[in-house]
Amino acid sequence: MQKIIGVTELQRRFRSVFDEVARDSVPYVLTRGSRPEVALIPYDDYLRFQALQEKEVLARFDALVERMAARNTEVSDAEVEADIEAARAELFAG
Repeated sequence: MQKIIGVTELQRRFRSVFDEVARDSVPYVLTRGSRPEVALIPYDDYLRFQALQEKEVLARFDALVERMAARNTEVSDAEVEADIEAARAELFAG
């Protein structure tokens, strides 16, 4: 279960809070002026969150590629290459 602590209190109790997060995996929500601003979590939880976030981004990218492929089934590779060459010529001409 998470705990909530103000920044000023955290400054006074930093070592014990740090140990509680690291040793017992207790997350803390840090507040400033009674508003939550930061979460202090164990490093393993942070790594899991980062991996999950990366998977979500990759899944969204894969879905986008699939939608683009479905919409462009009638466009040949030669047409795509011609469009790219035309865009390059226009870009470098000006």
